Amino acid sequence: MVNKMHIAVTVNGKDREADVEPRLLLVHFLRENLSLTGTHIGCDTSNCGACTVMLNGMTVKSCTVFAVQANGKKVTTVEGLANGAKLHPIQEGFWEKHGLQCGYCTPGMMMAAVALLQKNQNPTEEEIRRGISGNLCRCTGYVKIVEAIQYAAEKLKETQQQGMEVPAR
Repeated sequence: MVNKMHIAVTVNGKDREADVEPRLLLVHFLRENLSLTGTHIGCDTSNCGACTVMLNGMTVKSCTVFAVQANGKKVTTVEGLANGAKLHPIQEGFWEKHGLQCGYCTPGMMMAAVALLQKNQNPTEEEIRRGISGNLCRCTGYVKIVEAIQYAAEKLKETQQQGMEVPAR
């Protein structure tokens, strides 16, 4: 019998509590306990990046983090990017610039891109490619993904110039 541990985590702005096994991975906690299936399981070895989320504002591959390590912390998943029906600029960019094909890598790519744009509001193509380098796409040549991130960077600048807020959880 495995002893469960009680955790309290803020996920996409909502406080969540659960009793979990100490060995439960964050990706499984999000998908199975909270039904947040936007975070994908791609490789279970941290190579693909499909499970990328933000933990206290830093990107992590949630297949390498135990749920108990998120105790007392803030987690943002791809579901937490939109503000109701209003898409986050990165989500809009992937839509407008066709930055996805099968969509499997898309949540991780979006989370890596959001983190990049929080640090660098005007990244070059090379900086974008480096910023998403831990996320693999098996369908595209990354061109449309880069264009989507460039679109989002421009959209974020426009939003800031207009004094509007972009959701950040």
